[in-house]
Amino acid sequence: MSTASPVIQAVIGGRRFGREQVLAWEAERLPAAAEKIGLPLPPGLPSQQRRAFAEAKLALGAEEIRRRLRRDLRIGDAVAKMTARLSRGRRATSVCELEVTGGSAAAFVEWFGDASRADYTLSMTAAHPDHFLIQSLPDGRQEVIETTGGSPLPTRFLVDYEDLSTLSTSRSSSVDAEAAGVALTGGGIHIGGVRHEFRDVPGGFHARLCVEFPRATLPRILSEHRRHLAIEFSNWVEFAFAAH
Repeated sequence: MSTASPVIQAVIGGRRFGREQVLAWEAERLPAAAEKIGLPLPPGLPSQQRRAFAEAKLALGAEEIRRRLRRDLRIGDAVAKMTARLSRGRRATSVCELEVTGGSAAAFVEWFGDASRADYTLSMTAAHPDHFLIQSLPDGRQEVIETTGGSPLPTRFLVDYEDLSTLSTSRSSSVDAEAAGVALTGGGIHIGGVRHEFRDVPGGFHARLCVEFPRATLPRILSEHRRHLAIEFSNWVEFAFAAH
């Protein structure tokens, strides 16, 4: 996709944050993520660090990533199951919005959902230091190993973009494109989901990024995950519309 680089503002709780502030949040997370996965902190400019760190993680391979994080993933899986059980299907949401000058809603969602792209796993993983692995599985579901905002532990879950059955949020009538699906544990327990909505506006598009967590999730995680959304989706928008 070849067009001018977009201008992005994140909106969290009614407050606007420029690109530099979001990049600062990303830089704050990099040392902790590198320590967690047992890799050295890469040198260079932020964009160079982002790519180098993602490539280093992927060079380990999926099995080694799971092995290095196995203790935390076991605990995280148990916590996710317990939180889902306590919530009894009820949900709480973490929401961040992006105002993007340049590009379009449909073009972004097409790029985001195209698992056939040669750079799919790299671009998905590179968007946030706390993404240890995001890849498409043979059955079409997305495997995610990440530390969600505010959580001390990484977790592994699957996102099924073909299943909307247990989402509590409804699709807005003004949406031009969306990426929505349920999130579940490896054992098939529904633990939440995503409903990311995009609509065209003059000169660009607006994104409402919404993650559904079990209702019993700690409020700090819900609040901090809004920054996580701002970081990853700002990077994904730049990746999608990067000038070549």
